[in-house]
Amino acid sequence: MTTYIFIAIVVLAILFIKMSLVIIPQSETKIVERLGKYYATLKPGINIIIPFIDRAKTFITMNRGRYVYSTSIDLREQVYDFDRQNVITKDNIQMQINALLYFQIVDPFKAVYEINNLPNAIEKLTQTTLRNIIGELELDQTLTSRDTINTKLRAVLDDATNKWGIKVNRVELQDIIPPESVLSAMEKQMQAERNKRAAILTSEGDKQSEILQSEGEKLATINRAEAQKQQEILHAEGEAQARIRKAEAEAKAIELITEAVGKSTNPANYLLAQKYIQMMEELGKGEKTKTVYLPYEATNVLGSIGGIKELFKGE
Repeated sequence: MTTYIFIAIVVLAILFIKMSLVIIPQSETKIVERLGKYYATLKPGINIIIPFIDRAKTFITMNRGRYVYSTSIDLREQVYDFDRQNVITKDNIQMQINALLYFQIVDPFKAVYEINNLPNAIEKLTQTTLRNIIGELELDQTLTSRDTINTKLRAVLDDATNKWGIKVNRVELQDIIPPESVLSAMEKQMQAERNKRAAILTSEGDKQSEILQSEGEKLATINRAEAQKQQEILHAEGEAQARIRKAEAEAKAIELITEAVGKSTNPANYLLAQKYIQMMEELGKGEKTKTVYLPYEATNVLGSIGGIKELFKGE
C-alpha cells in the first residue's frame, strides 16, 4: 500500500513539474493570467508557472481562412487574404476588389486585451476603409492609382490598429474587377483610341510625305532655274566672246586692207563694195527675175566700186 502511495506521489510530482514548465518557441509568446488577472508575457524559451493558478490566455487567430482559438501568439509578420468585396466608385460604378494585408503584432498585451476578435476587426476595418477610399475616386483613377490606394489604405489601417498593438506594414490590392458592361465599354474605348492614334499617325505620315515631296520639287525647281541661269550666262558669255573674236577679226581685216590699198583710199568703202558684190552674186543665183530697189545713198557705194577698180589695175 505504501508503495502505491509513493508511486502516486511521484506521478503527481512529475505532472506538476510538467505543468509548471512552459516552453515557448522562437517568435511566439503567451499571455499568462494568475487568478484571472494579467500576470506576465512569456518569452521564448523555458518559463515556470504555477499550475491551476496561472493559465494562458486564449487568443482568436486566423488559420487557413477560419477563426480558431489559440494560447500562442505569433509575433512574425502575417498575411491576411480577404475575400472580394463590392465597392462603388465616385462615378457610381460598382466593382469587386480583394486585398492582401501584411501586419505584425508588436504588443501582445494590447492584441489580447484591447480587442475581442483581432482578425475579424482587421478585416472589417480594411473593408470599410477601402470602400471609403474607392468612393472618393472615379473609375479611371481607381484602375490607374493602385499605389496611391495602397498607401492611403496602409496609413489609415496603421493608425487605427495602433491601439490594438498591430503594425500594418503594407497593403496590396490583388484584383480590381469592373462589371462586364464596363469592361466591354473600356475595350471599345481602347479600340477607338488605338484607331484614333493610327489615323493620326497616318495623317502625320502623309503630311510629312507631302512636305518632303514639295521640298523636293522646290529644290528641283531651284536647281533647274539655277541650271537655266548658268546656261544663259554661259550662252551670253559665249556670244560675247564670239562677237569680240569677230570684231577682232574684222579689225584685223581692216588693218590688212588698209595696208594693201594704201592710206589714200578709205577701207570702209572697200568693205562696202565687197559686201555689195556678194549681194549681187546672191541675187544672180535666183531662178526668177527680181526687182531690186537701191536707196539714194547707194550711188556713193557704186562710186566706191569704180574707185576700187583702179586699185586692181596692177594685178
